[in-house]
Amino acid sequence: MTVYLAGYQASPLMRGGATIQLLNTSKYLGDFGIEARLFDSWTPFRPESCDLFHLFASDIGMYHLGREVHLLRIPIALSPITYSLHSHRFIRRALAASRLLQRAGYGVWTDYAITADLCDWSRLILPNTSDEAALMTGGYGAPAGKVTVIPNGVDERFVDADPALFRKTYGIDRFILNVGHTGHVRKNVLALIRALDHIDHPAVIIGRIVRTPYGEECLREAEKNKNILVIDSLDHDSEMLASAYAACEVFALPSLFETPGIAALEAGLAGAKVVITPHGGTKEYFGSMAEYVDPLSVESIRDGIVRALEKKQDDCLRAHIRKEFLWPRVAEKTAAAYRTIINR
Repeated sequence: MTVYLAGYQASPLMRGGATIQLLNTSKYLGDFGIEARLFDSWTPFRPESCDLFHLFASDIGMYHLGREVHLLRIPIALSPITYSLHSHRFIRRALAASRLLQRAGYGVWTDYAITADLCDWSRLILPNTSDEAALMTGGYGAPAGKVTVIPNGVDERFVDADPALFRKTYGIDRFILNVGHTGHVRKNVLALIRALDHIDHPAVIIGRIVRTPYGEECLREAEKNKNILVIDSLDHDSEMLASAYAACEVFALPSLFETPGIAALEAGLAGAKVVITPHGGTKEYFGSMAEYVDPLSVESIRDGIVRALEKKQDDCLRAHIRKEFLWPRVAEKTAAAYRTIINR
């Protein structure tokens, strides 16, 4: 079976979780009898060479590619990589209003309609969590029969990460760590920085600094706190990033939602205690082994981090992640899901 995998055009620039998910899924599919090819928009595409097309994301960045693949009658698998804090009922109503606007005049687009169309065109929908699956069926009306939960994954190399490199380079140890994009509101970094103002403990924020007004405010607030070190991006494959995970004591990801946050999985696998949002299906991955905080409450974020700092370190979360969420296991489940469509 030959499967093409594609992400949105900006994904190499953003270097986010969707890109990591795509590349690592592709890397291990060959072990389970799947010939995985990364779609290249500048290479002539031969439909007859493709048994299945796997799209990673369900937003406007994927819309036109998804539509053209659908018109070629190639089966589509979709990893939506999306979530909403709105109720399913709200989304259904918003989607209905969007459809009315579309019928009233060409050129009216909404995020809800784009995601719904991509779901309609797909024969297989592969959300990362049960919460995301419920959103697909309850909010977007996708038939339950074509929805299969495939967990997100993590690279086993983080198990053996060595803290020495980060300690030697930056001179700090057992700190509070956040890894992600600083500038996107969903990551909620500003609330995290404000929570850190009330904790006298070293902290490190690593990630691409997006120069939005929100990102600039994050930087201004971080500069006021002598305990916070901001590092503008580390390559995902770098030894330094793995070392940062191993050197930290607590990893904090109080985003508005995560599905479930690959960085938190990586940190947990490296041995960190995890503080994370409860929204988006994170509890399916971290269970009782993480501290959950209200992302809209600076006080809750602060209290969750303090609880984690005071908690005794153990290997329960590390062992759990290593057993359930390594990329080869994710690829095996993905390959099995592909075969249900081809066999059908």
